[in-house]
Amino acid sequence: QVQLVESGGGLVQPGGSLRLSCVASGNIFSVYDMGWYRQAPGKEREPVATITSGGITKYADYVEGRFTISRDNAKNMLFLQMTSLRPEDTAVYYCNAVRLTFGQSYTYWGQGTQITVSS
Repeated sequence: QVQLVESGGGLVQPGGSLRLSCVASGNIFSVYDMGWYRQAPGKEREPVATITSGGITKYADYVEGRFTISRDNAKNMLFLQMTSLRPEDTAVYYCNAVRLTFGQSYTYWGQGTQITVSS
């Protein structure tokens, strides 16, 4: 089992930057695909950025080059560097880990960290 703990959320002004971190424990981090998801009030949880165990990244269209997802397997950590933040980026951001093993999906979530973009 993988346990995930996020940090780095908070209040930031429009146009500002923030870096989210997620540390994993309880299993082998490197074999999991990882991602950041977010959920705004009244909205469904949606993917922001993902990174496979092999390091392949994918971003939501609205990111528009503003965010960078990365991982440090040696430290069991996942990061999301966020720049040019907009008020519409306000949401709870969740760290995610997923692994398919012999046809069964294993999915883990952190508790989430609040990001508020406002003047």
